[in-house]
Amino acid sequence: MIQLGEFHNLIIIRESDHGIYLENEEGDEVLLPNKYVPESWMVYDKLDVFVYLDHEERPVATTLKPKIKRDQFGNLTCVEVNKFGAFLDWGLEKHLFVPFKEQVIPMKKGEEYLVFCYLDLETERLAASSKVHSFLDNEELTVKPFEEVDLLVSNETELGFNVIINQLHLGLIYHDDVFKPLQIGDSLKGFIKKIREDHKIDVSLQRPGYRSIEPNAQKILDRLKMAGGFMDISDKSNPEEIKNRLQMSKKSFKKAAGNLYKQRLIDIKPDGIHLKD
Repeated sequence: MIQLGEFHNLIIIRESDHGIYLENEEGDEVLLPNKYVPESWMVYDKLDVFVYLDHEERPVATTLKPKIKRDQFGNLTCVEVNKFGAFLDWGLEKHLFVPFKEQVIPMKKGEEYLVFCYLDLETERLAASSKVHSFLDNEELTVKPFEEVDLLVSNETELGFNVIINQLHLGLIYHDDVFKPLQIGDSLKGFIKKIREDHKIDVSLQRPGYRSIEPNAQKILDRLKMAGGFMDISDKSNPEEIKNRLQMSKKSFKKAAGNLYKQRLIDIKPDGIHLKD
């Protein structure tokens, strides 16, 4: 079966007035409209296409690449709101529909929203929802501590920022571990810091524990070299100053500076840290 909302590698089997028909290995067919047919092609050539419903609710293929596909999260712009719901630009000719019941807050034209693309089993149509956390599962985890993961920022809380991990799980970056501005929908790399007994996941933007000492130590060395071998910053400095200047916590700074001192690469003096000759 040719699944809606997915990419497929299909075989060209015949031409029609409306385009060319493509087929999978099971013999299921779908039309690639004329506007997407390549200039040169032959029967039995293979094409990479995305399949969705056109304006008349018929399955069609396109060579355009949507910003998100089925069962995937992404940040999309609302281009229309009417009595049925909202419509998002996902890079295809027909916009992606968001029912009112799937909107956390009423969507507005021109605003961006983090959404999940899903197949509505009742209507057999692709749709989106901004209730993204309901599509995440932390029961069966596929990650482990210290693992590098893909993150998507979903929302800010009193504790920090909720993030979507590998398009599967919900995690949290605490405010103390945030050293650069974050926005809803930002995609970035991070690390699993801790997995709790209730399967809640703590996430860090830098390698947790001793694993973060080496890159942070290198960062301090690089900054020292750029500053001519001296920085007026030490373990007595205000945590906010360290965070703003080095994008790391005071605890991480002390570990990294201590590591450099033990290697006799720096001197730590009352006025700051000095790069050794």
